[in-house]
Amino acid sequence: MADVLLHGYFRSSTSFRVRIALNLKGIAYDQTFRHLRKGEQRAPDYLALNPQGLVPTLDIDGQHITQSLAIIDYLEETRPTPALLPKSPAERARVRSLAQMVALEIHPINNLRVLEDLKTRFGTDDAGTAGWFRHWVEVTFGALEKRLASEPQTGTFCHGETPTLADICLVPQVVNNTRFNVDMTPYPTISRIYDACLMVKAFADAMPGKQPDAE
Repeated sequence: MADVLLHGYFRSSTSFRVRIALNLKGIAYDQTFRHLRKGEQRAPDYLALNPQGLVPTLDIDGQHITQSLAIIDYLEETRPTPALLPKSPAERARVRSLAQMVALEIHPINNLRVLEDLKTRFGTDDAGTAGWFRHWVEVTFGALEKRLASEPQTGTFCHGETPTLADICLVPQVVNNTRFNVDMTPYPTISRIYDACLMVKAFADAMPGKQPDAE
């Protein structure tokens, strides 16, 4: 049994990010699962670990760490090799900027609890919810595609020739896009980077369909 335990859900993009980071770092971990659609993340035992009732939570080094970006920061600071951020401050800022375009601009307004709230509070049907999702992806992906296509730091991956935090955030978003029929044709650079990431075992092994709780 591994000393690291990830509390997550196979379809959670934030759990997906942490799986990728753990895999890239070569950190062995076990998983336990909280089915978000069944409300298992609100069970008292889990709320004792994560009062927000969100996934993921990572048990590591005697700590219960929540929020995917904070978890990945912790891994980067405590297990710095291989690095998920470049060395120079300017390059690190670029990677963080790309990552945050997804993690802070798209995800917070397109996650499960927001989509469910649209239905329960505002009566949005499935088509309306999917339209909401696609709209907010398209608003940011248009700008993200322009940056990745035009900035010289873009390489095989979002930044250079090795995966970084930006790729860790990008891949789960593209996977989620397929569930809502987002047309990826306008985003050839994003699509190319996504395909390159899936050739890396750490990304491929973290895919939702490969998790033990996949449905």
